[in-house]
Amino acid sequence: MKKNVLITGASGGFGNLTVRTLLENNFNVAASMRNTQGKNEKVAKELESLGAHVIDIDVTDDHSVNKGIRDAIQLLGGLDVVINNAGVGVIGMQEHFTPEDFQKLFDINVFGIQRINRAALPYLREKNSGLIIYVSSLLGRISLPFYGPYNASKWAVEALAENYRVELSGFGIDSCIVEPGGYPTTFMENLMTPSDSTRNESYGDFMNAPKALFEGFEGALAGNPEQKPQKVADAILKLIQTPAGGRPVRTVVDNMGMGDPINGYNDQLNQITNGIYNAFGMADMLKLKA
Repeated sequence: MKKNVLITGASGGFGNLTVRTLLENNFNVAASMRNTQGKNEKVAKELESLGAHVIDIDVTDDHSVNKGIRDAIQLLGGLDVVINNAGVGVIGMQEHFTPEDFQKLFDINVFGIQRINRAALPYLREKNSGLIIYVSSLLGRISLPFYGPYNASKWAVEALAENYRVELSGFGIDSCIVEPGGYPTTFMENLMTPSDSTRNESYGDFMNAPKALFEGFEGALAGNPEQKPQKVADAILKLIQTPAGGRPVRTVVDNMGMGDPINGYNDQLNQITNGIYNAFGMADMLKLKA
């Protein structure tokens, strides 16, 4: 039986590649994005021509999310997998991002996930099965300069996913986190920058550092042909195809030298988590009741 998948942020980057990959592997896919009748009309029609059900969802709007999830379930004939992929990045001095900038970023990267989950979970709990995938980042595990608000949002996503993992395991709902490194996608073309430029002068020559780091990273990506965005879509596909109960909590996807250390970090956290849950008599919550 085909699995029914909803993915957010399908207009470009990992989301678009994942939609195409899932369709090629015979999944029913609801590809959601904003502005399907405007800026994203072309890509929406392309995905529809491939067999996707394109749904207009703005993850920052409650009504849009609730309607979009209902439409997806109706069009697909059910729902088995939710992929929380929609997100935006940043570049700049953390101090220069205003509280309003942080709110805008978190409304997409964090609160957007909560809206999607709250709309989808009643259905998944009723059927006592499902999979939620969170597209996080290696910057949800460590912090690098000049990506401050993004780091913070992805650390929040990691905690959100961990909590859902244990609170939903008894309902047969699996929670998995995908942690990509940096990849050459449209994501890099749409980074938020700080609203406040009044403090630039006080930083002196250090104000050039974010741009220099970004350009250096772009050069590193160009020099590493193995850092292919398709590998992230393939990792998501593998998680969906893996039987319930056998999926890893975290999947690192990186060929830039950060992956191995983060894998070690994740393994250590897993041991710590298991130890604490065992000590408090809650170890069963870490096991999916498939």
